[in-house]
Amino acid sequence: MEAHINSVQFAGDYTLNGIILHNHQNEGIDVADQGIDIQDLVVEMNIFESIYKNSITGSLVITDSINLIAKLPIQGTERLSFNLSTPGGPGPGPGFQIDCTERSGHPMHIYKLTDRQQLSEGIQVYTLHFCSREFLRNLRTKVSETFEGRIDQMVYKILDDENYLDSRRYFNYQKTRNQDKITIPNITPFQAIEMLSKRALAESDNDNAAGYYFYQTVQGFHFRSFESLCVTSNGVPRKPKQVFSYGPVMADEEITDTPNMIESQEVTKIEKDYSSVETYKFINNLHDVAMNQAVGTYAHRVITHNLYNKSYKISDYHYHNRFNDIHHTDGQRNKISNPPIVDTPVDHERTIDGKRDRGVSDYPESRVTVMPTTQFSHGEETGAFGVDVENDGITEASRISQRASIEAGTRLKLTVKGQSFLEPGDLIEFNVLAVENKIESKGRLDPQNAGRYIISKIRHRVTNSEYIQILECVKDSVYTRYHTDEEDNFQGRQLRNAESISIDINQYDDISDGKSTGGF
Repeated sequence: MEAHINSVQFAGDYTLNGIILHNHQNEGIDVADQGIDIQDLVVEMNIFESIYKNSITGSLVITDSINLIAKLPIQGTERLSFNLSTPGGPGPGPGFQIDCTERSGHPMHIYKLTDRQQLSEGIQVYTLHFCSREFLRNLRTKVSETFEGRIDQMVYKILDDENYLDSRRYFNYQKTRNQDKITIPNITPFQAIEMLSKRALAESDNDNAAGYYFYQTVQGFHFRSFESLCVTSNGVPRKPKQVFSYGPVMADEEITDTPNMIESQEVTKIEKDYSSVETYKFINNLHDVAMNQAVGTYAHRVITHNLYNKSYKISDYHYHNRFNDIHHTDGQRNKISNPPIVDTPVDHERTIDGKRDRGVSDYPESRVTVMPTTQFSHGEETGAFGVDVENDGITEASRISQRASIEAGTRLKLTVKGQSFLEPGDLIEFNVLAVENKIESKGRLDPQNAGRYIISKIRHRVTNSEYIQILECVKDSVYTRYHTDEEDNFQGRQLRNAESISIDINQYDDISDGKSTGGF
């Protein structure tokens, strides 16, 4: 892989002036050098980030003709330094480049060598796997301590403490409103933070999310709700970090063949290429209704057992009744509601109050959870979330529904030109035309699949020729609201018989001679 300078020649160009490998003594093959530049040996570099992962990982595919494994040597304790950026982008500076250099203090760490094989005499190929320092610190330390205070403060303590993760990276957090006293029972730091994430409740009046995401990107660590990725603390929808388009560029709802126009604004060909999607694919088939029903996205009954006063409470969660309680990727809370599935009846069974036939959210027994809770475990009259114990059941049901609606919702994979300023958690906009004939549709966007998405995963793929990104994006709503007449009755044909018919399969057998008399 050749060195690339900071001058953009085409979309997909990149700046990368060296990939330095340091052995356990901070040496290269030559003892006098502090590492060796292996960029010429690298065929492909990958960096993986995700809002579902607590740390960064990556890989280098290497074609080795100098026997680097033996001469360095490579044993799994090496460090890797590089700085990758998009030339001519918003940077340089934090947030616009992938700075994994010794100078920044955040080099990557080699932890595994795989797929080693000899191509020909004197040439071998293999893959080096690397990770962030915190990935390895997590495996080497345990948290056994009682914490007290806000949940976000507990997470920062684990992240910052020299006995735990000892991280020196930026920590981007959203304050939590709940305070508690929690004992961490000798588990890894990431397991401890995951436990705390499930209890976190946002402080903002415009954020009613239950449960946080804790993840690492190349820019630092993040501890926040999914709702905060969609809107600001004031409830204002966030501006997209990038607008991507697939197919013909649209302007004023009319198709234009002008190659260098985006939303009526004249741009360079390179700018247009950066906003263009090479390929896209829906990973799932829209919304898996069966899975969402089973995991409690639409309806969930939580039975809380209060160990303190020996009581129990049944809390039923209804997805559509609570959809507007939180912000989503599309639409605005209490203004425009764009749920990915309508609340029309799906069966002839009536609701408990008898007012209508049941929709997908009217079956709380589709998932039933028994949740122990208590008060005064640490002298405070609060429950499992550090707030009123009476709300524990519905809060837990909300947390599970919100998480499932994202992970089992619409998931989109885009292949785009590499842009180093993008990271998981960023909001983007995806413009794609409706599938029907372009002239008949008048260039309208796809009513469900266009719109705003949150980047959930990024794979940075760098080769000698170009830098591309494979983005996995999610949304928990649809671009245009589904039309519904708000029917109270299921529109399917009523069953012919009031009751099912049972048939004894032996009634037609002739027992005397062992022969069947036939059918009906």
